[in-house]
Amino acid sequence: MADFEETVKRLFDSVDIQVNGSRSWDPQIHNELFYPRVLSGGSLGLGESYMDGWWDCQALDQLSYKLLSGRIDKQVKVTNPALLINAIKAYILNAQTKKRAYIVGREHYDIGNDLFSLMLDERMNYSCGYWRNAKNLEQAQINKLDLVCRKLHLKPGMSVLEIGCGWGSFAKYAAENYGVSVHGISISKEQVKYAKESCKGLNTTFELKDYRELNTQYDSIVSIGMFEHVGYKNYKEYMEVANRCLKEDGLFLLHTIGRNTSVRAADPWVNKYIFPNGVAPSSRQISDAVEDIFVVEDWHNFGQDYDATLMTWNENFQNHYDSLKEVYDERFKRMWEYYLLMCAGAFRARRNQLWQLVMSKGGIKGGYTYSNNPRFD
Repeated sequence: MADFEETVKRLFDSVDIQVNGSRSWDPQIHNELFYPRVLSGGSLGLGESYMDGWWDCQALDQLSYKLLSGRIDKQVKVTNPALLINAIKAYILNAQTKKRAYIVGREHYDIGNDLFSLMLDERMNYSCGYWRNAKNLEQAQINKLDLVCRKLHLKPGMSVLEIGCGWGSFAKYAAENYGVSVHGISISKEQVKYAKESCKGLNTTFELKDYRELNTQYDSIVSIGMFEHVGYKNYKEYMEVANRCLKEDGLFLLHTIGRNTSVRAADPWVNKYIFPNGVAPSSRQISDAVEDIFVVEDWHNFGQDYDATLMTWNENFQNHYDSLKEVYDERFKRMWEYYLLMCAGAFRARRNQLWQLVMSKGGIKGGYTYSNNPRFD
């Protein structure tokens, strides 16, 4: 046991983390079994031991930042056989088939609109806000929605397909402010139900559907925070579906979390507790998928804004937890705060990115721009 403890302490020391130290990011260990559990289980062992109350940390986000900035995850070789088998499966099997596509809807997005309504902004945007000139989450999310509309050159009367409509926030904003019609699809029953109610009276429609079943053409296509559920084996097919559903002169905007390196398997802890079968793409994987299908007109990275978004979500969650604790127990609370804060640290360390790509079928003659472009003011 002493060897395990010494190894973990040495690894932590290398990235300015002191076990049982006095700083906000120093973890306080309550169970000596923490050390072998982390060394054998990697991210899964670290996350589960936190959920079980084996350790605490005043600033999980900063702990994550230091761990990932120091690339400590690259130094720990997972020895748990079950995790190694799962990694092999990811190379062989397609975890995001049509049949399996609805799993994340049931296990994550359908867990309770009460939770999401108290954590997110009033429009229920569950994706990164755009914090340029924004002082709060509400404005950051409005900024993001308007940025998307302007990048797509939306005009009254246009038809828009939204692949992964969430709770209807984009559809509602675009229909109300740009006079377009929006058809949204989702693999979450709760999202579709909420979106229909929220957008009553607007030129919007929603349905429970997998993206591979789409065939109708639209003037524009948008997909915000859905591509992370597609899976590397399906990236090419996803782009082919978007291509066949986009009119010849249309634009397609893809908003997705991105990774600095290409992987095929999801993070074990995130896969088990947060987003089953979810994995973020790399720039190389996206480029390979769009090759000979789309022309990339614009590639915008504002990953640093996800840090502020996640920190605000956690603040909202903590502030409202008392009204949720009869449904969501203490272990869920620890799981959820761990998810939000460790992800914030990952974006702060720039290990994760947030990309918006604008694509066209054959390239815009004379070049692309979007109205009232604020990026270079």
